[in-house]
Amino acid sequence: MAESLQLVTTKKILLPSFDHYKTYPDSVNVFGRRFSFNNIQPDDWHRDIFSGKQFPKSFSKKINIRKDPDLSAKCVWEVNRLQFLVQVALKYRQEKNKASLQQFIKINRSWKENNPYLKGVNWYSNIEVNLRLITWFFCWELLDADELMKQDNEFSLFVSGHWLPLIHLHCAYSYKNPSKFSSANNHLISEYAGLFIAASRWPFKESSQWVQYAQKGLETEIVNQHSKKGVNKEEAAEYIQFITDFFLAAYIVGKNTGNPFSKEYEDRLHQIFRYIHAFLDCKGNFPKYGDEDDGKCFIIDFREGFNNFKSLLSSGAIIFNDPVLKSKSNGFDIKNQLLFGDSGKKIFHAIPDPKGKEESAFFEEEGHFILRKKEQGREVYLHFNAAPLGFLSIAAHGHADALSFLLNVDGHPVFADSGTYTYHTEPAWRNYFIGTLAHNTIRINKTNQSKIAGSTLWLQHYTCSVLQAESNEEKDIIRATHNGYKNDGITHTRELTFDKINLEFRILDRIETKGKQPFLIEMPFHLHPDIEAEPVQEHDFNLKTKAGRTVLLQTDRQLMTSIVKGQTGPEILGWYSDSFLHKEPTRTILCSREFSEDIQLETIISIN
Repeated sequence: MAESLQLVTTKKILLPSFDHYKTYPDSVNVFGRRFSFNNIQPDDWHRDIFSGKQFPKSFSKKINIRKDPDLSAKCVWEVNRLQFLVQVALKYRQEKNKASLQQFIKINRSWKENNPYLKGVNWYSNIEVNLRLITWFFCWELLDADELMKQDNEFSLFVSGHWLPLIHLHCAYSYKNPSKFSSANNHLISEYAGLFIAASRWPFKESSQWVQYAQKGLETEIVNQHSKKGVNKEEAAEYIQFITDFFLAAYIVGKNTGNPFSKEYEDRLHQIFRYIHAFLDCKGNFPKYGDEDDGKCFIIDFREGFNNFKSLLSSGAIIFNDPVLKSKSNGFDIKNQLLFGDSGKKIFHAIPDPKGKEESAFFEEEGHFILRKKEQGREVYLHFNAAPLGFLSIAAHGHADALSFLLNVDGHPVFADSGTYTYHTEPAWRNYFIGTLAHNTIRINKTNQSKIAGSTLWLQHYTCSVLQAESNEEKDIIRATHNGYKNDGITHTRELTFDKINLEFRILDRIETKGKQPFLIEMPFHLHPDIEAEPVQEHDFNLKTKAGRTVLLQTDRQLMTSIVKGQTGPEILGWYSDSFLHKEPTRTILCSREFSEDIQLETIISIN
């Protein structure tokens, strides 16, 4: 293609104002480690900032990203998504400091020079290509690049000679390399969204074709990858904020460029927002089922603790004029200022407060249940999981957590999901965190409910069946079963009853066996690191929450109990990961015993 590209000036897609926004230092948090982008060196684009090792600058498709267990492609990609460039663009927008603009130019030039087309690990995955396109789109809007080119000759030469050719290469790559088969999950969504947004912004000769292709793909995938009630089928809760941002950004760009999405797309997007609202607790915590890796479609607010789920609810409230979504939102934050401008702010503040109290939410066909009692600012919240293992044939981001539960009290996790920690490095830890023992359910004969065949590959998927689901003002009842141990002739059925009057959960686990061979039952109760466990007697434990309330756990008298914390051998147990590549010891109350015939176990959880 030509050495330089020049576009006819196009109208602005976003009209943000950021006079109030505070700028930040020239570094970002990458999985708990600071990465400085103030003086990037050529090898930094290929280096894992944790191990210090580098990927070769060879043909991308022949690089074995899993050859070295200490070298993580994900750690390299996180830097090469270039999302920190938004900080640089924001700083220039706010201060009109020439140094910030030169820094922006320097970083992009360095990336282009050190990542020739199809050379190196940063051309390996199409999702990464499209995340860069989305970052560049927001930077273009923040810089008001069309106008800036008229005012600054250096910037104009950079755009025509470097930036636009690089953007065009990314668009062409995105179009020619779609994910297929078992990878047609969130990767495919990102590819359609990135290409749609880029082709809508920059009128290359192929842009019209790319827009039609990508929009059709997004229309298809928002239906294929979500239930009618808006539940994502990958069974990875944290990914929902990641995926929803792709659909949201594309929707706004389409609306603002004369390429609106269909009514069916709008309706499904609204249901996705409604599911997010239902599964957040009173403090904005979400049930951490499945994988989580801290990934973001785009980042505008770089402050620690920014809750993107709540921000999405702000967006949904504006689009659909929905008071319910507004009730758990971030308010009108900087991200929504960028997406909707001052007109969106007026819409948001005009939305009335919702009427009525929040109740339990059952998604029976999808297998997700939120049991809730909320009054006078206090909340008891339980998520029960009777969902499929994951999406498509490999269920890449699902965990073996059938019939598991999580409990939060007043917005503080008590019984927690153990988390994810890692993907392709440290296989023993990966296998633990995705395995059945790391979840609040029952493991039998020290085997998982499904077979781990790789870091993101499952075989012999289990099936869950919901046998009963009832909810009223006084009581919730769910009874479900799964067939993950059918090869052993064993069936696990769990019945969970929530007495809303007395704030008590009663869990009945029935294990039925067709054989007469002994089998080992392990029932772990994973506590959040903030929770202290005080044994009352052998089977009863007082659990103290940050809010001051006490939870009493009464385990079945037939089982032997022990408290495990930070165990690494002979088997890993008693660990919690609150974010990618971070783990810490936590208390796990382990109940176990060997049986040889059908057995029923009773657990009672009472909230003071």
